[in-house]
Amino acid sequence: MKKIYFLLFALISGLSFAQVTFSLGVRGGANFSHFTQGNGVEKYLIYDENTHSYDEIKGSYKFKNRTDFYIGFFGNIRLTKFYALQPEFNYSRQGAKVESMGRNDRDEYKISYFGTQLVNKFYFKNFNVLIGPTIDVVVEKDFDPSYNFDLGITAGAGYDITKNFGVEARIKHGFLHTINNYQGKHANVVFQAGVYYTFNLKK
Repeated sequence: MKKIYFLLFALISGLSFAQVTFSLGVRGGANFSHFTQGNGVEKYLIYDENTHSYDEIKGSYKFKNRTDFYIGFFGNIRLTKFYALQPEFNYSRQGAKVESMGRNDRDEYKISYFGTQLVNKFYFKNFNVLIGPTIDVVVEKDFDPSYNFDLGITAGAGYDITKNFGVEARIKHGFLHTINNYQGKHANVVFQAGVYYTFNLKK
């Protein structure tokens, strides 16, 4: 029991005397987004004027990556040498392209979000790994989504090239379906590749 008390005291003391730092930064890069795939094949009827009858046609489609961009800013709260809490605010242009194998009335879906992320960042020298929840609100769209907001999770990794500048890659997966059709419910999936820059607040 004394050993447990000693370890707890050492941990609390270490956190108490740790130098907590705060810094602001910006991030931006490319989005490669799509919707999750559904299942099943659509069946529909086409009227043939020559035979004066209806023919049954089968068709389906796949969602492919749509390339666009994201941009945002963040506040990095460095609590220990190995951990930081990083709130973020981002504008993200997403959507999906459609590869049709039958009837489909569009070849692309476009939707943009303004969102916030609460990133937990773990440092290993110049490398870092991150994970955290996301909340996004629709600000632009060219179709009617199932919801005007999205909840999800983001995870990824980064590398500090210099003290201020780094590169990172992330994947973000939505929990809510963006569209709902005969193939099922489709959620957002976004792969991000970009850079970040942290400003020096101290003179």
